[in-house]
Amino acid sequence: MMNLEITNPLYYGVPFFFVLIISEYLLTYKHDKDHYNAKDFWSSFQVAITSGIVAIFTKTASIAVFYMLYKGFADLRVEWLGYQYIDWTIWWVWVLLILADDLCFYWYHRLSHTVRVLWAAHVVHHSSEQYNFGNAIRNGIFTLFYKSLFWLWLPILGFHPVMVVTVMGISTIYQYWLHSSKLPKLGVMEEFMNTPKLHAVHHSRNIEYLDKNHAAIFMFWDRLFGTYKAYDDNVPAEFGVIKGPNSNKLVNIVFHEYRDLWQDVKNAKTWQDKFMYLFSPPGWSPDGSTKTTKQMQKELDQEKQLA
Repeated sequence: MMNLEITNPLYYGVPFFFVLIISEYLLTYKHDKDHYNAKDFWSSFQVAITSGIVAIFTKTASIAVFYMLYKGFADLRVEWLGYQYIDWTIWWVWVLLILADDLCFYWYHRLSHTVRVLWAAHVVHHSSEQYNFGNAIRNGIFTLFYKSLFWLWLPILGFHPVMVVTVMGISTIYQYWLHSSKLPKLGVMEEFMNTPKLHAVHHSRNIEYLDKNHAAIFMFWDRLFGTYKAYDDNVPAEFGVIKGPNSNKLVNIVFHEYRDLWQDVKNAKTWQDKFMYLFSPPGWSPDGSTKTTKQMQKELDQEKQLA
């Protein structure tokens, strides 16, 4: 069995994140003072500190589970797949793992938008109406409790837990630079890599842009699964969410969707409706009084056809 030392790339990435925030602020202050809002950034910073503290415990638990699965399935891998562990010294093994990690992130991210109880955790990241590097540190706190579930199959297959954690860190670092409305389209790169403009689509509340571009690095997952959307210069992105916290207070940012979800579940007339409120896409309602993304996009398409 291979022995690897844990060196999380985020240890090196976090200082760089704040260098980018300061640089973007200084470069935009004179010609676009609204690009950064002090209260909004302070809220993002509070979320970042809180999630960082929680992550100490959740990531420790995740690594422990990864190791348990990595070692526990060793004999079964020999029996079923013909090998005990995947050799981390082979370069193309890392390429495969990066692709597998991106697939894991795609489904974690997509389901975090299309299952309401998961959206209640993830909405924190989308709750700001700013789109800058400061917004990139506003990550969901409760997502930390379920995110790693989407990666469990990798140590089961024989990828060393340190390899998995390392690639997850690399993915997080890559995604950081995507969070700025000041960066332009990047030509042919838009076709196969995630870019700031493609991620701006993901962060907008325009109906035609909702629930698009979920992948972290490679856009072919979105193309394959039907969620790719190019940025349309004729449809400027409006950032935030349709139903946000309308507050810069940490508690409201973190819990506002849980509060609304609880009210819907509590007021539901049947157990089936309670279940549907929890696990259907955001916007689902038994009487159609509120709409899901697909329903709103279908109505928008019909309006365009009639126009």
